[in-house]
Amino acid sequence: MKEDTRIVRGKFKGDPLTGAIEPPIYQSTTYVLEEIGKNKGFDYTRASNPTRQILEEHLALIEGGKYAVAFSSGLSACDACFRLLKAGDNIVASLDMYGGVSRLLNNLFVPNNFSVSYVDTTNLEEVEKAVKNNTKMLWVETPSNPNLCISDLEGLNKIAKKYNLIYAVDSTFATPYLLKPLEFGTDLVIQSTTKYLSGHNQIIGGAVITNDEKFYEKLKFYQKAIGAVPSPFDCYLTLLGLKTLHIRMKKHCENAQIISKFLEENFEIKKVIYPGLKSHPQYKIAKKQMKGFSGMITFELKGDFERAVRFMNSLNLCSLAESLGGTETMVTHPASMTHTEVPKEIREKLGLTDTLIRLSVGLEDPEDIIEDLNNAIENSKII
Repeated sequence: MKEDTRIVRGKFKGDPLTGAIEPPIYQSTTYVLEEIGKNKGFDYTRASNPTRQILEEHLALIEGGKYAVAFSSGLSACDACFRLLKAGDNIVASLDMYGGVSRLLNNLFVPNNFSVSYVDTTNLEEVEKAVKNNTKMLWVETPSNPNLCISDLEGLNKIAKKYNLIYAVDSTFATPYLLKPLEFGTDLVIQSTTKYLSGHNQIIGGAVITNDEKFYEKLKFYQKAIGAVPSPFDCYLTLLGLKTLHIRMKKHCENAQIISKFLEENFEIKKVIYPGLKSHPQYKIAKKQMKGFSGMITFELKGDFERAVRFMNSLNLCSLAESLGGTETMVTHPASMTHTEVPKEIREKLGLTDTLIRLSVGLEDPEDIIEDLNNAIENSKII
């Protein structure tokens, strides 16, 4: 099957009992045994569930992997991956990454004798220099959050294989429609299904996709043992969202390209970061390894913190929200929303300045989005 067909159909052929074209929601905790030691493949929903199994098969198929393990959130998926390591191990990780993952590492794993070396994963030389004798995992976000750094997955794969590292890539911003990290040799692909995959701001979820049976078996054990599993209804909603992933991503990319050019040409904008612009430092790598550039744009306003707040409060169509990947355009101001507890000097070191804005471009008419952004830019000027 061609990719668009795989995304729409998955492996589900209709419900064998009723012929229902959509997967049923198996909202059951437990399952009746035919006799002692014999079941129909399911015994308790924490361990496995028919609706969740259909979702996992669908995710593996569109990612180009053999196995997928679904979790109740993107962070619980990340947590399961880190549990593949043991105390004393080191992780080399992207410096620019989702704050929830660094919080998880710094507050739960580092105090338990793990160490993390944060590096610029767009710099292969810096990555290799960071590898230590106890380094066991290379953790990469591409495109990264929020600075949209694009890492060379093929180059990083050579380093991971050279030092026998578990190679994990969080590809949430790209989705499997635009980027398939497994094709570049990665061991684990992490997706926050909360975002583009479900696509409608309805559910919280995550998944890990792999071709390695040993990793799969361990992740399935963690899924069962810890119990951070998505509900059958959440799996059903994610499956509905997946059916339109290819259509939505094409529109997200198209809109973001138009809007990024508008921002780049606006005198009040200091800097625009979008992988689809030739001004992006890793534009050539993005073009080589991605099918499209996704719907995320990061930009800096001219001015100060107060101007950024005025800009955010002047928006009408664009929603002030801390998530991304939905049908609606959402705007986040890290300094006043997601990173308020981070000291200013550390934020600025990470590139999260007081005027940095993250834009998740939705599916509206791009002219309406541009009009709203332009009005906010004008209204936020110092009079």
